[in-house]
Amino acid sequence: MKNRDKDQVDQLVDYIMGNCLWQFHSRTWDRREQNENILKKTKQILCGENVELETPADRCYWVDAACLAETFKNNYDWINDLSHEEIAQTISELHKRIDYLTIDGSLNLELTDQHY
Repeated sequence: MKNRDKDQVDQLVDYIMGNCLWQFHSRTWDRREQNENILKKTKQILCGENVELETPADRCYWVDAACLAETFKNNYDWINDLSHEEIAQTISELHKRIDYLTIDGSLNLELTDQHY
């Protein structure tokens, strides 16, 4: 990943970590599911793709994704200049980083506590 691309992903990570409550679910599986579905739908919105809205969970993820996509477009002008392929790559890198920060690299022992 080029430094410019890393800087862009870091901007999006900083926004999510500072402004989005969905990343703070108390269990690993909840966080993984939220990260996957919200970021997937965010990518779909940014790329003009159809977004699945069949289940209540789909619609819940879509609301967060729609807010995130709008914020990204309004606050990070560079995202509007990316191709669909570049957006997909950026969101993929963002997803990896968010999973690491909120799950895989987290020191929060409640995430894996069997009795919680």
